[in-house]
Amino acid sequence: MPIKIQNDLPVKEILERENLFVMDENTAMHQDIRPLQLCILNLMPQKEDTELQLLRMLSNTPLQVDVTFMRMSSHKAKNRASSGHLHKFYYTFDELKDRTFDGMIITGAPVEKLAYEDVDYWPELCRAMEWSKRNVTSTYHICWGAQAGLYYHYGLNKQLLPEKLFGVFSHKVLHRKEPLVRGFDDYFLIPHSRYTEVPAARIHACPDLRVLAESKEAGVLLCMSRNGKQIFIMGHPEYDRYTLRDEYERDLEKGLNIKMPVNYFPGDDPDERPLLQWRSHSNNLYCNWINYYVYQATPYDLSRVPELQ
Repeated sequence: MPIKIQNDLPVKEILERENLFVMDENTAMHQDIRPLQLCILNLMPQKEDTELQLLRMLSNTPLQVDVTFMRMSSHKAKNRASSGHLHKFYYTFDELKDRTFDGMIITGAPVEKLAYEDVDYWPELCRAMEWSKRNVTSTYHICWGAQAGLYYHYGLNKQLLPEKLFGVFSHKVLHRKEPLVRGFDDYFLIPHSRYTEVPAARIHACPDLRVLAESKEAGVLLCMSRNGKQIFIMGHPEYDRYTLRDEYERDLEKGLNIKMPVNYFPGDDPDERPLLQWRSHSNNLYCNWINYYVYQATPYDLSRVPELQ
């Protein structure tokens, strides 16, 4: 799939070196097709790392996607470099609220130990999630973004885990006939990195949600609204090979009491190259979402998105 991004987005060069199909704005202007309009609300502090991970995942379908990045104006970046990147490549919610999108991604954020109402941009995020119900065909929520979405849309609160859920865990596919898990093996691996969870019993008890993948160790991984308009994944299928290693080393440098990520380093030796065990299913998940819940469901005229409610 060709991804259309700004000509000078810093991660464009990395994607091109990896032989991923990236289309610049000038080329896209001369194609007589309507690309899918995808909005990414990136709440992670390391913006470029998350951009790169998500754009890799979105590069594996034959569809053209026009990516627009959103930021929360009520949150101020802590360093000038991040602030400059945000103002150059990101739009605020107020700048995008009159637009409609085929799909939207809401990322995680390192604020999970806070009550939702204590997060500085929570009111603005609530406005964006409410807006997504009318202006986006399907929204894909990741990790804390998934927990926040379950809380906002269904009133399902999170709870603190005894210790950080950290590593690569096995999950069993449920409701195999649902297109979102089409082509999956019975069991598959996905990374997790979080201190909180929405208890599985609460999610199963919600009549508006369907659980599609679950783990004995990590709880519910994947669930969705009955119409596929809201999709929630509690893990990080977009992570690359070294993301958990970098988080582990970061936490050790901070002096945190952090255990080694589970099922990640060969022989639990942090000097060994981490195993990449989740890429194929992660690519499949994003392809299925884009194809079945965005491309197949969205109207050609995006002004008709509200009719999908």
